[in-house]
Amino acid sequence: MNSLINKQVEVRQLGLIGYQEAWDEQERLFASIVNQKLQNRASPNDKQQPTTNYLLFCEHPPVYTLGTSGHAENLLIDEARLATEFGATFFKIRRGGDITYHGPGQLVGYPILDLDNFFTDIHRYMRLLEESIIMTLADYGLQAGRIEGVGSERLTGVWLDATGSNPRKICAMGVKASRWVTMHGFALNVNTDLSYFNHIVPCGITDKAVTSLAVELGHEVSLDDVSNKVQRHLFDLFDMELVTGRAGVPLG
Repeated sequence: MNSLINKQVEVRQLGLIGYQEAWDEQERLFASIVNQKLQNRASPNDKQQPTTNYLLFCEHPPVYTLGTSGHAENLLIDEARLATEFGATFFKIRRGGDITYHGPGQLVGYPILDLDNFFTDIHRYMRLLEESIIMTLADYGLQAGRIEGVGSERLTGVWLDATGSNPRKICAMGVKASRWVTMHGFALNVNTDLSYFNHIVPCGITDKAVTSLAVELGHEVSLDDVSNKVQRHLFDLFDMELVTGRAGVPLG
């Protein structure tokens, strides 16, 4: 067995944090993993060190983000109005996917993983992220799924009534991977104010609705409880091992 394989994951609960601050932290952790991999390649076997994995959970103040494959016209109002009327910011970022919204009451997860520690298959990675959310929603009695398709016709993320007459997106996903190191992740609508989605074409999809856990259940849900469940399913699916984070106590 490769002695450098490290399935331990440090969980950090960041709470409500500005998007730029969280992005900077992602970039810092991402760079530290990539740098360790580059150092290992240049070092003899007895000097190599395992890479570290992280899972960040947070909420953001209102913000819209546009991925590299997105279209700016899917933001339906100008950036000045976003700030003055809705207190929201806007970022163009290096991840897959189109435009989406983050805000209070939404659980955002950023796995910063070295997939060399798990498996080197980005499609499998995305499907397991989706599966962790599908399993979490099942814990609340909701049957969720995927909208399958080929290539650009496949709608990444997690949906309710995915194959029915009223598909509703509850979790958006967009990731970046370089040298098999991941960043960005998923945004699960828990108690989210869905009116903010009226100002965009969510994920570039014009003919399907957006929903939240609170809307579907008829009451608000503890974000900590949802985070706990998502974490448990991620750890089971990826065969991860938990280590205590320095920036908060990981959920059990």
